[in-house]
Amino acid sequence: MNKWFELGFGLVLLIGTILIAWASSAYTWTLFGRDFNFLHSAWIFFKGGIFWFVIMVSLLLIMLGINDLRE
Repeated sequence: MNKWFELGFGLVLLIGTILIAWASSAYTWTLFGRDFNFLHSAWIFFKGGIFWFVIMVSLLLIMLGINDLRE
């Protein structure tokens, strides 16, 4: 693929998702009684990612510490 096409398409997708997330949080998007607030769900997903990243780093440090104790 052309590098300029990839760059432009990536920017269009990024701006589109930001606009959709903003619009879904600024206005009420409901379907069959369900609320579609994409910004809120993205924030929860991000917080979960941070939680699992901290857990994995702590497990890595514990394993490295145990390995150092064996030597």
